[in-house]
Amino acid sequence: MSGVADGQRSEHEKIQLEHEAAKLFMRWYEANTGKRIRHIWHNQPQRPDVSCLFEGERLDLEIAHLYGSEAEAMAILGRYLTEQTKQELHSLDQEVDERMLKALNRILINKAGKTYHSKRVWLVIRNAHPQWTKEDIKGLIGHITVPDNHPFEKIWIVGDMEGKSGIVRLYP
Repeated sequence: MSGVADGQRSEHEKIQLEHEAAKLFMRWYEANTGKRIRHIWHNQPQRPDVSCLFEGERLDLEIAHLYGSEAEAMAILGRYLTEQTKQELHSLDQEVDERMLKALNRILINKAGKTYHSKRVWLVIRNAHPQWTKEDIKGLIGHITVPDNHPFEKIWIVGDMEGKSGIVRLYP
């Protein structure tokens, strides 16, 4: 029974993280462009995670979080960490730029392979890694690999977990 409860809790947490990311992105997008983007709601599988109204039309947002590794995601989300996981995290701290680029490219490749029942989809990636900054991400822009065939009209990154540093457009 606790497996079901854990699954429901993790699904609820995932939806909450996606909504937070979407709200942060929309706030910055409006501030930067002056274009209204409002009213989010959550979607079921086969559609992007969140939908909103953008200039009076539906816009779907696929949300992803940039952590670096599964162990880092566990630490950032406050999960219990074994000694082995803690040691793995310590060794990961050494290779920042290369790991960030690999993690970001991995998200782009994984998301590019998906298909959505939607006319317009933007990918929004929220940087959840506390040591990686918006400036670090901007520094990778000539090295990031956006696959040729992907379903996204635009690809954006929210620069940090709290959304304090703004957004960066990766594509186009």
